[in-house]
Amino acid sequence: MDLKYFFNRATVREYSNTDINENVLNEMIEAASHAPTTGGMQLYSVVVTSDKAMKERLAPCHFNQPMVTAAPVVLTFCADFNRLVTWCEASAAEPGYDNFQSLMAAILDVTIFAQQFNTIAEMNGLGCCYLGTTTYNAQEIAQVLQLPHRVVPIITLTIGYPAKKEQFHTDRLPLEGIIHQEQYHELSAKEVKKIYHHKESLDVNKAFVKENDKQTLAQVFTEVRYSRENNELFSNKFLEYIKDYISDK
Repeated sequence: MDLKYFFNRATVREYSNTDINENVLNEMIEAASHAPTTGGMQLYSVVVTSDKAMKERLAPCHFNQPMVTAAPVVLTFCADFNRLVTWCEASAAEPGYDNFQSLMAAILDVTIFAQQFNTIAEMNGLGCCYLGTTTYNAQEIAQVLQLPHRVVPIITLTIGYPAKKEQFHTDRLPLEGIIHQEQYHELSAKEVKKIYHHKESLDVNKAFVKENDKQTLAQVFTEVRYSRENNELFSNKFLEYIKDYISDK
């Protein structure tokens, strides 16, 4: 069993000036489309953005993260029931997909599709970076990309050939913090602290705590990176947008 790729992979945020051949990109997207999908419906689409002006329009939607304009290609993966509903209505079939369950099916489909693409791209020498800002500003992204009703942006990947040979490998929790045999085993606070000890002991994370003027790494997550205020703000914003997605216009 060769798992070397998975243990050595890393997110890439800096790219060379080398363009990605359109045929190569399309072939990787086609390969990714063979990922598992709900009932074979393929409830996703992907918008390919390589035009400089379009990337500049997308950048504010992602809080102007430099990867958006620096990467040769930006891929926006969307949950898409628009195509299927149109097919159903044109084929004497009445669709019933204006509901939360259908939305979740589309989100699962697009997530699996995007990750399969990410793996294929990395295994072929490209570097990718997931942007966690897509659902924060989904409505603004939809306006830039002219997404129709029942098409919601869920995941954005920047992609390009890495500018650096060596990449930073993110730490991961040990297996005892992830695996539960037969039934879920709730960990004590002491056990949880032990699981997070390695993450907290890393120099990069210690520096993270210091530069944010916090006492613990957990405080960086709860007060800086993913605060309650921001979580509730963007939750409400996304939920309002989703209501339009699941409504039957």
